[in-house]
Amino acid sequence: MAARVVVTGGAGDMGRTLCAQLAASDRVGRVVVADRDGEAAERVAAELSRSSAGRLEAADVDLLDGDATRKLLSDADFVANAAGPFFRLGVPTLEAAIAAGTPYLDICDDPEPTERMLELDERAREAGVAAVIGMGASPGLSNLLARRAADRLDRVIDCYTVWPLDGAGEGAEDALDSARPASGPPPAAVVHLMQQISGRIRVVEAGELVDATPLQSVDLDFPGLGSGTAVTVGHPEPVTLHRSLGVEGRCANAMLVEKSTGAYLDGLRRDMDAGTLDVEQAAAELLAPTATRGAAALARSLAFRGAGRLPPFFALLRGERDGRR
Repeated sequence: MAARVVVTGGAGDMGRTLCAQLAASDRVGRVVVADRDGEAAERVAAELSRSSAGRLEAADVDLLDGDATRKLLSDADFVANAAGPFFRLGVPTLEAAIAAGTPYLDICDDPEPTERMLELDERAREAGVAAVIGMGASPGLSNLLARRAADRLDRVIDCYTVWPLDGAGEGAEDALDSARPASGPPPAAVVHLMQQISGRIRVVEAGELVDATPLQSVDLDFPGLGSGTAVTVGHPEPVTLHRSLGVEGRCANAMLVEKSTGAYLDGLRRDMDAGTLDVEQAAAELLAPTATRGAAALARSLAFRGAGRLPPFFALLRGERDGRR
């Protein structure tokens, strides 16, 4: 029997792509485009229905309304959560899925809810609910790359997962350009980024999960491809990989940025930490830079090192095999 799948955040960039792929599968009978913007959900469902034999419908739902979310998910065979920012919406959506008895998958890219959702493992097992979190690109593919590398080592000492932000890295595209909306508030992905370059982030030092300042430089040498510098950013990989791989040294997630972007982000970080900007305001200033902030960033960019010739998306592990580093 073909499944009925609810895609939360279905009207967003990631959600819309997920809805299109699910609707094209002969194993899915119905796709519910669920979003707090009901009109946008209707538009996505109508547009995708033109090429999917009318197998889509729309639902207006606020994921912070637990009763409404449980009701929506109770009629589903599966829920795919693409609603961000996950530091606000990840935990309540998983809790609703467990309460509804509905299998769950998401692309959570925030470490704070990742830790809290891992704590729901026993509750999910008792409810007979399969729940898989963090299965996007980063985290997701990045974890699988790290696992593949770790399988070639007897001991994992250091582990880095790296992705590009603004076109830095050999052959990378500029994700910031595609994130700029024609109108309205900044997308959830950019708000997430501001959350994860401010305050403290989770990294692993000497095999222990600790809090650290974000945007710290990490010099990396990828054998056979090139070397360069990335900057640390909050992400779930250190939270999960230090558990699954037994990392004994350092584990961090980092991004490749142009020098000017790194300096600009550092200015936003300082203001968020000082309380003069919130994450939404900082996201708006990243997508529409002011001349004053841009000039200050240009001066500070001299202190930043660039991505060099590093590839745009990779995992890099250091360790031992057969007693050799």
